[in-house]
Amino acid sequence: MDAEGRPFFQNANASKISSDGAFLSGIAHSLQAGEVVGIQYGEKKARFKVVWVIDAGSVRKTEAGVQLVDGQRSPWEDLTRNDGIVLPSGSNKRRFARYKVLFPIQIGLTDGRHTVLQTNAVDIGGRGCYVETLVPLSLGAKIDVTFWMDSEKIHTTGVVRTSDPGVGMGIEFTALDNLVQERLQAYLEKLNAGFVDHTAPNNMLE
Repeated sequence: MDAEGRPFFQNANASKISSDGAFLSGIAHSLQAGEVVGIQYGEKKARFKVVWVIDAGSVRKTEAGVQLVDGQRSPWEDLTRNDGIVLPSGSNKRRFARYKVLFPIQIGLTDGRHTVLQTNAVDIGGRGCYVETLVPLSLGAKIDVTFWMDSEKIHTTGVVRTSDPGVGMGIEFTALDNLVQERLQAYLEKLNAGFVDHTAPNNMLE
């Protein structure tokens, strides 16, 4: 359905895709943020929520950021098996499962100028995470990441590996040693199973 409630079907261009969303362009119909649309890739279909919409002119037409509706399966999951996180080759590549849990983290620029974001990762594993934000950092940006495991404060550097305007960004952790990665993975498994009440301590925002 378009913004006027009329059904339509057309081809569009999808870029900056992730397991949870995409950037669409070339849409010849008006859309409205908050609405749900059906998107087909190949033979697979799924429902997506429109997060933002802009009028990009006569050439690019309507552009929109869309996010996968909860309970839906991404139609392009074969293209985003690692959620945009670039992993090294070898045994670590598939060792860390990703969990769709709300996990408080703090993100700042490595130059220390200011804190960029106090937010939640919505998809996280031992080597990286995905953060929802309407204004993600640029691809390749180097960042500082801070989070808590119970009362222990963990700090690492990271790199933005995917940047999806209006949707979010994928982050690779670049300074966690193997032991901390494994401990984080075990902690996430407990959190996913409901055995941990994960609430960031008050000093998380210091």
